[in-house]
Amino acid sequence: NDPFALREVGRKHFGDGDYDRAFEYLAKAADLGDVAAQFFLSLMYRGGLGVEKDEKMELYYLEEAAIGGDPSTRYSLACHEGMNGRLDRAVKHFIIAAKLGHDDSIQSLKEMYKSGDVIKEDFASALRGHQAAVDATKSPQREEADKLVPTS
Repeated sequence: NDPFALREVGRKHFGDGDYDRAFEYLAKAADLGDVAAQFFLSLMYRGGLGVEKDEKMELYYLEEAAIGGDPSTRYSLACHEGMNGRLDRAVKHFIIAAKLGHDDSIQSLKEMYKSGDVIKEDFASALRGHQAAVDATKSPQREEADKLVPTS
């Protein structure tokens, strides 16, 4: 019952278009708390891939992955809330993701601040949190790895 291994097998089946097998493995990994598997399940429910389209299940898995600490999923949840007119909830999710170092979230907050949907104090707090998260990931080893592995 290794959630990482289950997720990776599920992702392989997902990539091959075998959504029934993907669901089988991803659901097991998600039950074990794997946030990436939870995110994949949300995609499956959103697109009806191997499962019936189900917005409630899509949101359930998005929320589970966001609660599990995945900033990209938190960003996706914020976008979903914003598109459904719940800007106050979207802002809260963007702030949490930004404070975890998610770049797109801080950019979204910047645009929302410019349009008056985010107050100055919230934007400033998110900006400080984002910078702290980014600074915490800096190390000589990461800088060396960045030189060795192109990111284009």
